[in-house]
Amino acid sequence: MRIYADSSFIVSNYIRDTHSAEAIRRMGLSVPVWITQLNRAELAHALYQYVFRKQVSTYEAQRGWAEFGDDCAKGAWIQADLPQGSWDTSIDLARRYGPSLGVRTLNSLHVACALELKVERFWTFDERQARLAEAVGLDTNP
Repeated sequence: MRIYADSSFIVSNYIRDTHSAEAIRRMGLSVPVWITQLNRAELAHALYQYVFRKQVSTYEAQRGWAEFGDDCAKGAWIQADLPQGSWDTSIDLARRYGPSLGVRTLNSLHVACALELKVERFWTFDERQARLAEAVGLDTNP
């Protein structure tokens, strides 16, 4: 089973929020999850946004980033290059689903990456993104 996770899912593994228990449970299934450089950049920004908003300390954000690195080294996250066709697929998704789902650029880019990486499942806690993933045939269930 090939799974892609968006940033909302990844962040919940390293900063405790309302979705953390579910994220940790899914990662406990011991199935590798595909990510791209987009995920890494968004995780870094999200961790330090928590610091900016004074929801976590700099130390906690650094610890989250280090734990992410450890998990990457252990193979929990399979790192793939951003697929070349992702941009064109993202544009196509915007044209096809933007009017009905109100998708944003990062929503469509994450789903485009999942499609280009040919995964079957898409893990997210973002409802708008989940609707787009489901519309294109990706399974969003654990």
